[in-house]
Order: sequence, then structure tokens, then C-alpha cells
Amino acid sequence: MARVVVVGGGYAGLATAARLAKTGHDVTLLERGDALGGALGSVEADGYRWDAGPTSTLLPAVLRDLFRKTGRPLERELELVPLETVRTHRFVDGSELALPGGSRSAQRRAVEELSPGEGQRWLDHVAAYTEDWEVLRRGYLEEPWDRTALPRDLRERLDSRESLQRRLRRTLKDDRLRDVAAHPFVADGHAPRDVPAWMGLVAYLEQRFGSWTVPGGMAKVGEVLAGRMSTRGVDVRLGTSVHDVVVRGGRAVAVRTDAGEVDAEVVVCAIDPRRLPALAELVKRTMPAIPPVVCHVGLVGDLPEVPHELVLHGDPGLVVRTGGSAPEGGAAWTVQGRGRLAEDVLLALARHRIDVRAQVVTRVDRSPRDLVEAWGGSPLGVLWQGRSTVRRRLGPDTPVPGVYAAGAHATPGAGLPFVGLSAALVAQRVGPA
Repeated sequence: MARVVVVGGGYAGLATAARLAKTGHDVTLLERGDALGGALGSVEADGYRWDAGPTSTLLPAVLRDLFRKTGRPLERELELVPLETVRTHRFVDGSELALPGGSRSAQRRAVEELSPGEGQRWLDHVAAYTEDWEVLRRGYLEEPWDRTALPRDLRERLDSRESLQRRLRRTLKDDRLRDVAAHPFVADGHAPRDVPAWMGLVAYLEQRFGSWTVPGGMAKVGEVLAGRMSTRGVDVRLGTSVHDVVVRGGRAVAVRTDAGEVDAEVVVCAIDPRRLPALAELVKRTMPAIPPVVCHVGLVGDLPEVPHELVLHGDPGLVVRTGGSAPEGGAAWTVQGRGRLAEDVLLALARHRIDVRAQVVTRVDRSPRDLVEAWGGSPLGVLWQGRSTVRRRLGPDTPVPGVYAAGAHATPGAGLPFVGLSAALVAQRVGPA
């Protein structure tokens, strides 16, 4: 049995702590805030409730594996349901695409309606990621990787000079479809010219596995995992700021907190490693992906019909999510903005002919700086700055013996699937007690 200290009580920290505790380790979880969950939490005001971060997930098997291997199966704790439409895209010319998930034929029909003759081209584009997914899944996402001894097929992908922007220009002729394929990365603050082409496999995951959500909000996932800490005997310490990893004799032996040192044989960094001086120097060549402007609004009265997630392309780009919880007769929306947003986000929304300003009864505005300060870093992980970015991250191993890394900063993509896989990789590296 190893004394394990997990730094950070977001989804990565919770998932890692649950896995290690279940395999017999003595786990302490340190969280600087007064609640667990991080970005996988909720925001509440005047009876309205919004997901603070993700409102859906891909690869439901990642969540199911986490729950099955740490306690009760997912189906006995939560209802995870598929979304018929991954998201709806509305373009500057007024055209619209409701992108289905989990079905090749449905996607082909939808794309044909938007751009006649382009349905097969879209399917071919997505199918081209099939092998990328298999290679990355086996050698990088589901098995801890050795940077010095990569399999040839994995090395060829990670070192490829092709960017996502170049791939999309080569394979898709309709600019609107390029915007659809690039959206997951643009929404997370990345420039497609800096994202490696292989990351486009997100489109493959959406098509093959679909998008899933939890009725009532994805924050329920965080709440159930927080409860599992007690079941698994994890020592949770809220309101505890971690200042650094203590290294003696060439390996980690403790973490330094505002309440003193906490002894450890294994330390898991489930936060931005820049916050820990012992690790900060190792990631100085990376930058965080900055969150968007976020406006949570509680609405009443007659409202325009808006799908669960509507992407409004243009500059600024807006994303509207309508799945929050509200009192009877109300609705809870979240509006996110990126780009040249020089006006109130609801005024920008009104310019798209979705004007709800008169129906607002409560609102919570959160700037990118607010979000970073609230969560102690960006939940969107590392900003893509070209192909070299993938090798500049930490995780699951780090150069500091006894220290591992999990979370958005240790994976090639943000979101529950990649973060959940990173927690599983750390558990594999540490091994059972």
C-alpha cells in the first residue's frame, strides 16, 4: 500500500483517487476550494442551475469503466442517455446543419441536405480517422506511452506536420463543413492551423459513439464521484492549497500545503502543473487554452425554440446551451462567446435574431479570468501550438520520480473522455497496492 496524495478535486482528481483507492492505496485528496468537482460542477442562482463546464460527453465507455472499476456500475448511479443530435450549426448565410451522432447514414443525409453532393465526401473524411483512432487508442490513450520508444505507427502520427486546417482544406470543399469539423477545437480556444490533423478524430468519435448526457446536468457525475470518495475511504481535505511537491533524495516525498507538509510516496498532479514550482519548469514551453466568455441566464416567458446546443458561426462565435434546470415556467441557458466580442454577449446573441434580453430574470457572467481563478487553471488544458505540443505535456509520467499527471493538461484534448482516460493511465502506472 502506497501513501498517495492527489492534488486537485476536479474530475481528474476524483477519477484518479477513486481508482487508486479501489486498488488498495491509502489516498488523500487535496482541494483548494470548498467543494469537489471543479469544472464538472454547477452554478446556481435564484432557483436556476447550470452546468459549469461540459454538458455532454463522448465515449460513454470511459465513464462506465470508471464506475465499474471503482464501485457500483454507472447504470445504478446515473442515467446516461444518448443525444440524437450532437449539436446544431447555424452559419452566416442562414443555413443550418443538425449534426446527428452515432450514425453514418444519418450524418450523410443531414450533410446532403446542407450541401447536396457532399454527404459521401463527409463520410470519407470521417472514415479516414478510423486507423488514427485505433493507433492512438492502443499506443497513447489507453496504454501508458514511453516517449523514447514509440511504436512506428504512433510516432508517425505524433510527428506528422499536417495540421487540422490543412487536412480540412484538402478533404472538404464546403467551408461550412470545415467549420463543423473544426468547431470542437475552436470552441476550446485553439487555432485549427496549430492542431495536428490526427486530432480530427473527434469527428469519428461523434459519428461512431454519439454524444451522451445526464438528465438534470452533467454536474451529477461529479456529485456521485464526490460521494464515492467516502465509500472508497479517501481522505478529502477541502480548503487546502498546495504550494509545491517536496522532493528529497531525487524523488517526491510529500506535498507542501498552507497547513504544512503531507507525506506521500506517490503524488498525482490533477491540476495545471504550472501551479507547482517543482513541475512548472518542465512545462514552461506550453500555454493554457483560455476559456470562453460565459453568461448563464435564467429566463421566463415565451422563448424562441433553440436546440440543446446551437453553434452560431461568425466572429464572434457563440454557443448556446439550453439544458439547465429552472423553476416551472422558466428556462436556464448558457451562452458562450469567442472572438471579437466587444459588446454584451446577449446583444451579440440578439444580432443572430435570438433576443431574450427582455425575458432575463437572473444572470451570472463569468469572464475567462473569473473561470481560471475559480478553478485554479484552465479546464481546457494545454493550447495546441503545433505538433511539438503533444510531447511537451506531462502525463501520465513526469520526470520527477513518484509524481504522475492526470487531467486536461496531461491529455491531447479536454472533456470527460480524454480526462477520464488520463486517470486510468495514472492508475495503470502506479499499479495495485
